[in-house]
Formats: sequence, C-alpha cells, structure tokens
Amino acid sequence: MPALSLRTKISRKARQLGADLVGFAPVSRWEELDEVPSGYRPQDIWSQARSVIVLGVPMLLPILESTPSINYTVMYDTTNTLLDQLGYRLALHLNGLGHASIFLPRDGYGSLGILKKRMAAAFSQMFAGKYAGLGTIGQSHNLLNPKHGPRARYVSVFTTAELAGDPLLERDLCHGCGLCSRLCPSAALQPVDRHLIARFDAIRCTEFHELLLEEKRWPCGVCAKVCPVGEDRELYRSTQAGRYLRERQAIADDPDDPLYRHLVHLRRHGSGGDRIS
Repeated sequence: MPALSLRTKISRKARQLGADLVGFAPVSRWEELDEVPSGYRPQDIWSQARSVIVLGVPMLLPILESTPSINYTVMYDTTNTLLDQLGYRLALHLNGLGHASIFLPRDGYGSLGILKKRMAAAFSQMFAGKYAGLGTIGQSHNLLNPKHGPRARYVSVFTTAELAGDPLLERDLCHGCGLCSRLCPSAALQPVDRHLIARFDAIRCTEFHELLLEEKRWPCGVCAKVCPVGEDRELYRSTQAGRYLRERQAIADDPDDPLYRHLVHLRRHGSGGDRIS
C-alpha cells in the first residue's frame, strides 16, 4: 500500500479535529491573482510561509434563521472557538512533523469600535478560502461554498511545507439574485450595474452590529441566512427564498403566523432586544 501524501495526512488530521472543509493554497496565488493588497499577503505576515491550509466549519441554517437571537450568538461564538482551536492544534501537529507552522485567527480585531477605526483585518480569511478552492465571493462579500453557501466560517494555518494547491472554482456560485442586498437590515449592500459584488458600506454594517451587541444578540448574518446557494438548504428543506421576503411583514401582522412563530419564540427569549422580525 503506497504511503499517504502529506496533504492527505493533513486533511485527515484536520477532519479528526473537527474541520468540515479543508483546502490548500500555495502562497504564490496571492501574487499571481493580485487581488489582496501588498502587506496583507501570507509572506508579508510570515516570510517562511509556503502554503496556507484553510479550515472551515458550518453555521447551522435553522439557528442562523433565528437571527437576531441569543441562539445564533452562541452558535457563532462556538464556531469561533472551534476554529481557533482547530488552527492552533493543526499548527502544533505540523510542527511535530517538522514543518514549522502558525495559525491566523478567524477574526482579526479586538472590538467593533476598533473595527470602525481600522476596518481591514491583518489577513483575509475570505480570500484565503477562495485561493484554497473552497468557494467564490458573492454579492454580499461573503465566501460562497458549494456545500454551505455563505454559512461557513474559516481559519488559516501558514506552514513551511510545500503543498500542492486545490483547483480554484471556475464559475461564480453567486446567482446575483440580490436577496442579500434587498434584505440587509442596515442597507449596507448596494448593487452595482454590471458587477456581481455589491458596494459594501462597512461602517453602516458595523454600527448596526453595535446595536445588536448591546442587545446581546449579535452578529446579524441576514445576508448569509437568505442566500439560496448551498447544499445545506436541501438538507434542512429550506429552499423557499420567498418566505424571507415575507417574513418581516408577516410577523408584524401576526407574530403567531405558523411559518414564523418559532423564530419569534427564539428572538423573544434570552436577550435584551425587542425586535421579533
């Protein structure tokens, strides 16, 4: 039986640790594609890096649909903790194999106030996921993955190991349906003619998140909730995007509407906000 390749060993270890998605990208892709500004590329951050391993975990759609709620907050925090542990443990595992490695955390800011003053993180997990073949960037500026749509979060491990990259996805997964822009509670996404990716007002989005944080039920996540892309929609039998368009008015008219009362229940309990739609 042939010996397992290092890539295969890494993938298996990452999945044993809890990763649902694993992708590989040589650091040369940042230079070749030239989308990420100089200074924010892997070798700018750690000159020894030769490959980036991107790990992803999903956000479970029915809980995300309850946003804004404490239930989504806890799930979001759980994925963050898991991702940071995944990155750290895989880096240690690679170090033990003789391949010097570090991890870059899933979020790169200390608070929303800091984010408003200096919007860019030190490293983009979104572009790392794209370059590792895990997805394409949609209208909402989220990374869309075939399995989970935008409902996944990511962490990256930099390593000195020379690893072959996964192929980039050739076709955009975004349909351009515009649901993310139409239903954004903060109106932070504005479609641009003849461009797939919308204009994004990061300050407006962040200010809305500050309100949700005060209510102990952040982040927002509506753009990820309503996106029709992802095999998880079939799994959860949630393929009717029209109900998102009707949700706010239907709940305003009747909070006990059978289609939405479970969402109202989750939003009414455990946090400081009064918003149920």
